[in-house]
Amino acid sequence: QVQLVESGGGLVQAGGSLRLSCASSGSLLSITFMGWYRQAPGKQRELVAGITSGGNTNYADSVKGRFAISREVGENTMYLQMNSLKSEDTGVYYCAAPLLRPKGSWGQGTQVTVSS
Repeated sequence: QVQLVESGGGLVQAGGSLRLSCASSGSLLSITFMGWYRQAPGKQRELVAGITSGGNTNYADSVKGRFAISREVGENTMYLQMNSLKSEDTGVYYCAAPLLRPKGSWGQGTQVTVSS
C-alpha cells in the first residue's frame, strides 16, 4: 500500500552536490527498511544507503563520508544528500522499500549524471 516517488536528480559537475527526495504515500515509521539504490550503466543495481524504522543507517563503501540518508517522518519523505560527487556516481537512483510484501515497493527512479 506504499507508493514512492523520487525527485531531485539532474546534471552536476564533479565535486558538486545534489539532494534526492523520496515521497512516500505512507508513514515511514511503518516501514522496517528503506533505501536508495543505484544502477549505473553496465553494472548491477546496488544499495548505496539504507535506513531502518529505528533510524539506523548504512552505506556502501564507495559513498561513505560523502552521502547521507535521512528521513522527515512528518513529511513522509526520505532524502539522500550527495556531496563531493564523482563521475562514477552517475546512474539511475531508486527509492525503495524492498521488504514490503508481497513484492516490495519501488519508485520509478531519477537520473543523476556527474560530469567531469
